[in-house]
Amino acid sequence: MELRLHEYELPLTHPFTISRGTTTAQRTLIVELRQDGVSGYGEAIANAYYDSPMDSMRARLQSVQPLLHGETFRDTESFWELCAGRLADASFVLSALDCAAHDLWGRLEGAPVHRLWGLDPADAVLSSFTIGIAGVDEMEAKLAEKPGWPVYKIKLGTANDVEIIQCLRRQTDAVFRIDANCGWAPAEAAQLSAEMARHGVEFVEQPLPPEAREAQARLYRDSALPLIADENCVGEADVPRCVDRFHGINIKLCKCGGLTPARRMIAAARDHGLKVMVGCMTESSVGISAAAQLTPLLDYADLDGALLLARDAADGVQLHHGRFTFPDEPGLGIRSLK
Repeated sequence: MELRLHEYELPLTHPFTISRGTTTAQRTLIVELRQDGVSGYGEAIANAYYDSPMDSMRARLQSVQPLLHGETFRDTESFWELCAGRLADASFVLSALDCAAHDLWGRLEGAPVHRLWGLDPADAVLSSFTIGIAGVDEMEAKLAEKPGWPVYKIKLGTANDVEIIQCLRRQTDAVFRIDANCGWAPAEAAQLSAEMARHGVEFVEQPLPPEAREAQARLYRDSALPLIADENCVGEADVPRCVDRFHGINIKLCKCGGLTPARRMIAAARDHGLKVMVGCMTESSVGISAAAQLTPLLDYADLDGALLLARDAADGVQLHHGRFTFPDEPGLGIRSLK
């Protein structure tokens, strides 16, 4: 196998703000695995919160080039185990390699990955579209730019959360999902959940900081809405820890290390009676196309990352008003890099 790296800086259509900061452009590293004249692609974004700077990711990938050069791809599970032995502490890099391996597998087999797994894309759940934090007027304008979506994910964690949801609710009767990104105070969270429930919110994602485990357990008992873990559910070992603290988990490929562990996390969540969501960062269509393969297995999806970009890095699975369109292409459905 040959490993190639493609680095991009992708501007966002609007500054994207969550409770801990604002992004105007996304640096991303597209990983290409090539064998027998066939290439598969995966993606690793630079992310400060999860300590994944671009220089470090590039160096870690370059460090495994000699290992991969001496290997011939056989199957995705063996490939993940091989890479995890070197990159267990670098989940973003591991995910990019694992997704590229799945893309390569599908291309070598001549079939989409979801079909090789026995899944039907007609069973895919709808995705939300995300409205980032801004002034109330600006958030209303952002929602108006994307009319007709069945589900909107509203980023909160501000002093004006109730006012925001009241104003946005006047614009649409679509389903709202709230993501506080750890921005709620424990003393206020239960009351805020009740306010959100009065305005037709479906669930609240990660209301409290991940270290507030006792407060999270109390909120689980007192919340008026279901709670979904994000920052509290990074990898496989976190799934059982979410029981009796959350009603469901949000899996992100870059957090957990790729499609291989994500499928194990879905199975574990089902075993523990947890709902399952797959989310994204502001990834290009390379990362979104990988995560979209899982959508027939889910309760919820939040895979609009590529739609937040002013310029994409590739063509792949498309998202229109919450519905996925899967190209009739082998692998992950990625047609080409731009």
